[in-house]
Amino acid sequence: MADLQDSLVELVRRASVELPEDVRSALKTAAQREAEGSPARMVLGTLLANARLAQERSLPICQDTGTPIFYVSYPLGWSTRELRGQIRAAVAEATRRGFLRPNAVDTLSGLNSGNNLGGDDFPLIHFEESDQAALVIDLLLKGGGCENVGAQYQLPNEQIGAGRDLEGVRRAVLHAVQQAQGLGCAPGVLGVVIGGDRASAYAASKRLFLRRLDDHHPNPDLAALEEQLTAQANQLQIGPMGFGGRVTVLTTKIDSLSRLPASFFVTVSYMCWACRRKRMRLEADEVSYE
Repeated sequence: MADLQDSLVELVRRASVELPEDVRSALKTAAQREAEGSPARMVLGTLLANARLAQERSLPICQDTGTPIFYVSYPLGWSTRELRGQIRAAVAEATRRGFLRPNAVDTLSGLNSGNNLGGDDFPLIHFEESDQAALVIDLLLKGGGCENVGAQYQLPNEQIGAGRDLEGVRRAVLHAVQQAQGLGCAPGVLGVVIGGDRASAYAASKRLFLRRLDDHHPNPDLAALEEQLTAQANQLQIGPMGFGGRVTVLTTKIDSLSRLPASFFVTVSYMCWACRRKRMRLEADEVSYE
């Protein structure tokens, strides 16, 4: 198998220091929606300036570089054991170079490993075999602040008046946004999964952050709900970083999973304004980044 460590270090660097074009565009649009001279507009201007400087100076966009989550689609015959080893080595090297903050803390001892390696679960790596000839690796950097405000609801829920239908889903998601306030580093992106079990739904809700902010779900009912939730979340007037304003959520991404008859979960993952994702593709010995 090819030695991909240098290419993987570059993947980590780009994910850490380059804000995707669609995210920058959404932040610029959000700034234009806020009143001239308002705290919300000033915050968004600062975020955009921060993103520009980070890319120019090849420095992390945020001091919390989060949990590195890799999604690896590999061709038949590749060794996932070797891929895992190269990814882990690249993460440790990227940490040494300052592209990642050491974030892997042993829960029982409280000790930080210093290199972002914390057993088989840190960094988190998802493998999926593909019929394609290309190796495709997506990297998502999920910060701790936004991770803390994720929520999961079991419907029906009398407290928020949510039944087992799309109206109940709407109520649950808006309740999660209201509870988060500015703690998730708004304006954020919502990843919502309807159904599944507790574990599969959280995993799928984070994978939604790989979608472009300006795309739409192919199911018209879910596409309409995505648009409705974004609009209504912004009516809460929480605003950037919780300072008040018209833009609390940049967009909402929704998907559904099969569920057990006894269970109806609504799972909400929250991504901060620094929606950091990057793709690496290896095809015919050529590496490219998207």
